[in-house]
Amino acid sequence: MTNPYNEQMPDDPGAPEATDEQYVSPDQAETLADEAAESEALATDEDPLLAADADLEDAAEIADAEVNPDADGDGAVSDIELQLAERTESLQRVSAEYANYRRRTERERSQAGDNAKAKFATQLLPLLDDLDLAEQHGDLSEGPMKAFADKFRAIVSGQGITEFGVEGDEFNPEIHEAVQDLSQGDTKVVGTVLRKGYMIGDRLVRNAMVIIADPAEQAGEPEAGTTE
Repeated sequence: MTNPYNEQMPDDPGAPEATDEQYVSPDQAETLADEAAESEALATDEDPLLAADADLEDAAEIADAEVNPDADGDGAVSDIELQLAERTESLQRVSAEYANYRRRTERERSQAGDNAKAKFATQLLPLLDDLDLAEQHGDLSEGPMKAFADKFRAIVSGQGITEFGVEGDEFNPEIHEAVQDLSQGDTKVVGTVLRKGYMIGDRLVRNAMVIIADPAEQAGEPEAGTTE
């Protein structure tokens, strides 16, 4: 004879979900925690995405942190506590992996942007050189050419492209290309700039072509009161 109440009997009558009306499963606990975090962020007018990004900054440290399965501190680890600890460790690993992925993506995106700017700057360098020559010949003192040069250089500067190579700067073989060395001492400076160099941030786009000279104070006039 079949029991008409079999359909209403739980598979495991002793399980917490069958004996405790307020029991919350691990999946439900995660959902409630997420909803609470989102509600708290909205209540403080904080963007949940920004809050998540801030949390991911320490994700690597969180992933290395040990999870104590004895959540209630009673000295015994129940099956629920063990499952919760396993879920927590899994979430920590996922958070750390996502943080590493996000950092790697941002780094690659930044490098791609720098590469594009460097290519753009390289194409503009001949025009900048022509403007420098025109300025040396006095062709940019006034008129439409001066206005064009000012606007063009402003656009270049707005792209983060900066020039270097000034007479008197300390000679640096990593960024200065020397075509002649007229110095006699150990201290070398830029004497004449034949072609300016350009950088984007800390990235070198083109070396400055220079002639090396001695510092002005070492190659100066004899001291007062002395005769040659």
